[in-house]
Amino acid sequence: MNTTEQVSQEQKQTKFRIKNIFLPDYENYEGVRRINIYVMRLFFALMFVFVATDSWTVILTHEGAWDPTRAVAWCCWAAYSTLALLGVFHTLRMLPIMLFMIFYKGLWLIVVAYPLWSAGTLEGSPAEGMAYMFTGIIIPILFMPWKYVFKKYILFETKKKSV
Repeated sequence: MNTTEQVSQEQKQTKFRIKNIFLPDYENYEGVRRINIYVMRLFFALMFVFVATDSWTVILTHEGAWDPTRAVAWCCWAAYSTLALLGVFHTLRMLPIMLFMIFYKGLWLIVVAYPLWSAGTLEGSPAEGMAYMFTGIIIPILFMPWKYVFKKYILFETKKKSV
């Protein structure tokens, strides 16, 4: 190896530093900070492990006729959590799955949990456990690369044509 290759190798090796996870990564993640990518990957993995385990267990062990509404819910959770596995490896491409999670949990908290909480009846209700679990959406909300989401999904960034 010549000296320029050695210097390049050393730069690549020293490139990973704790402070770098808080800086935008234009080379690998289109300007999204690595910390955002790592936290979202963690959430995708958690979605897959916990939700897929529960939903697929229910689907595969169910006996008898299904209640259609419950079947839709379980199938939706199985599909969403299985697709979350792709988010572990293709984090930015699978952001719509994360947005779906934020949206449905946030909506449920507003429509179901908040009225119970404001009436003082959330504690001890069947919704209490789910409400506590769903409040965890604050973490993906904080680590969602909102600027990237807005640019890619709201403004529909177009690729520039080279002349």
